[in-house]
Formats: sequence, C-alpha cells, structure tokens
Amino acid sequence: MQRIILTYGVIAGFVVAIPLFLMGTLMVDNPPSGWVRMAIGYLIMLIAFTAIFVAVKRHRDENCGGVIRFLPALGMGLAIALIGSLFYVIAWEAVLATNGGDFIAQMSARMLEEQRAAGATPGELAALQAQMAQMHGLYANPLFRVLITLTEVLPIGLLVALVAALLLRNPRFMPARTAE
Repeated sequence: MQRIILTYGVIAGFVVAIPLFLMGTLMVDNPPSGWVRMAIGYLIMLIAFTAIFVAVKRHRDENCGGVIRFLPALGMGLAIALIGSLFYVIAWEAVLATNGGDFIAQMSARMLEEQRAAGATPGELAALQAQMAQMHGLYANPLFRVLITLTEVLPIGLLVALVAALLLRNPRFMPARTAE
C-alpha cells in the first residue's frame, strides 16, 4: 500500500506543482484576472487529486479483493493528499525564489489599484494598505507562508479523499472488472 500511496502522491504532486510553477514564473508580467487564476488553480488541484480516487480504487480492487473499509480508504487518500500538497508548497516556494519573493507587494499593489478603480474612498484604501502591510510581515515568516500555502491546496485533497472513501467503501460502486 505504501508504494501505491507514494506513486499516486507523486503523480498528484507533479500534476498540481508543474502548472503552478509555470503560471507563477511565466505569467508574472501578464497574469490572468483574480477569479480566472483562482478557478484555473482549483480546477488543476481537483484534477491532480483524482489520483486519490484512482489509487484507492486500484488498491481496493487489486489488493483487497474488491472490498475496502472507510478508514483505510480515507487514510490512504489523506496520505496521497499530503504528498501532493507538499509538492504544491515546494513549487510555490520555487516560484517565490524565482520571482524575487515579493508576491505580497505585487498582490497589494494590484488589489489597491483594483479598489481605486472601483471607487474606494481614501479611508478604505488606507485600511486595505494597512492590512496588506500586516500580511507582508506575516508572509515573511517561512512557517506562516508554508501553512498559508497548505490551506490553499490541502482542503481540496481532504475533500477528494473523503468522497473517494465514502464511495469506494461500497464494493458495488465501480466493481473490479473480471477477466473473461
């Protein structure tokens, strides 16, 4: 089972990390708008974590005689999600290293400009600027940055692991095909 977890965790990790790195390094000067970037990112995460479903089903069908209980399936899914999430964190740190690591300053400037264009008052702009300055200080701490990055990706993996465990604990759901 460890080999399946490691294999599919690495697959999920590469699927989630490579696009993140490419988007973070190649689209620095002309990034897509905020909601488009977020939608693309979460879609990539969901696609990457389908490896959880495939791994649990494969383990159930090939190693468990077509039956797996909820907790072992969930544990397997969580382990794969954690490995994939670690790849995501490493890719984000590589993006920051490649781009000079001033993501928060760039994001702050972009957010202030968007709010200014939307007609925000000087008081609202000052409050946003103070909030972003506080975030900049926190983001300089590597442990905080890693934890924040994990909160972006790990919940998607946890959700997919939970759904996979709930569905695949039923041996009638997508049963193994028998050789004829």
